[in-house]
Amino acid sequence: MTTLALTAVPTMAQNAVYTPIPLPASREVNDRLSDRDIPTGVGGFARDYTVYFEAGDQVAIDVTSDDFDTLVILMNKDGVIIGENDDGPDGTTNSLLFARIKESGTYTVRVQAYAGQGTGNFFLKVARLREVQ
Repeated sequence: MTTLALTAVPTMAQNAVYTPIPLPASREVNDRLSDRDIPTGVGGFARDYTVYFEAGDQVAIDVTSDDFDTLVILMNKDGVIIGENDDGPDGTTNSLLFARIKESGTYTVRVQAYAGQGTGNFFLKVARLREVQ
């Protein structure tokens, strides 16, 4: 007869916790998308930023890059996609998304490469066009 001894092995928590990056007060950022960012599940990676909007805000989210074809996604606090844009109206592969905010709260702006193809430097600008009174 063989006797097995079981010993408890402590589990180690993951070191990295998902934490979107708060946008600075300027709502502009020069950053870099890399293979160390969030895996999208469809190839490629994404970088998330949080920003607070008021109900009635009309916003423009602009992402430009010389390194990759940008895709910008706006999500509410529950992760529901409010809007997305691949190519802006200027004929380039930069992204420009317009949205009207229906509910006050913290939103997530996700920057990723279209079809998961590419990484590199990018510029993100989030602008409030006007407040509806």
